[in-house]
Amino acid sequence: MSELYVRIEDAVSKLLLAIITLLVFAAAIARTLGDPMIWSVDVAQLLFVWLCFLGANRAMRIKTHIGVDFFVRKLPATPRWMLEVTLGVLTLGFLATLAYTGYHLTLLNWQRVYGDSGISYAWVTGAVPVGCALLSVTVLINLVRAIRDRKLVFYADKASEVDRSETQLG
Repeated sequence: MSELYVRIEDAVSKLLLAIITLLVFAAAIARTLGDPMIWSVDVAQLLFVWLCFLGANRAMRIKTHIGVDFFVRKLPATPRWMLEVTLGVLTLGFLATLAYTGYHLTLLNWQRVYGDSGISYAWVTGAVPVGCALLSVTVLINLVRAIRDRKLVFYADKASEVDRSETQLG
């Protein structure tokens, strides 16, 4: 994946987290002073949804998504690789379906107002098709590399990538 894209995604994620933190802090102060910012919760939730998809994409890119691989780790290399490729293709189908459905949901919610913020609810539901599209590109890149180099799609290879035993339980 492009280094520029990775840097932009990282910067946007950090910016969203900073805005959410400041917004929640400012809302708590305002509420304490008796002048609540009613819209702040809605905006923080909206930004959090987008941040979750960006975080999921980053985790998918660096292969640190949580997974239940207790039995899969015990498979020999070739069957495990074949299973990962199969699951990669199925994941692409799922993400494409979710992106398509999320796009239609976004169009349906364009006129709906999100809470007290006055913002269109489409900005919330729009995170689904955009996030799923980003995840699809990442999975597709991982899948192509897995097929080309006989590597795993979802899990880091022991020799060259993140050691999953250090990043996850078990």
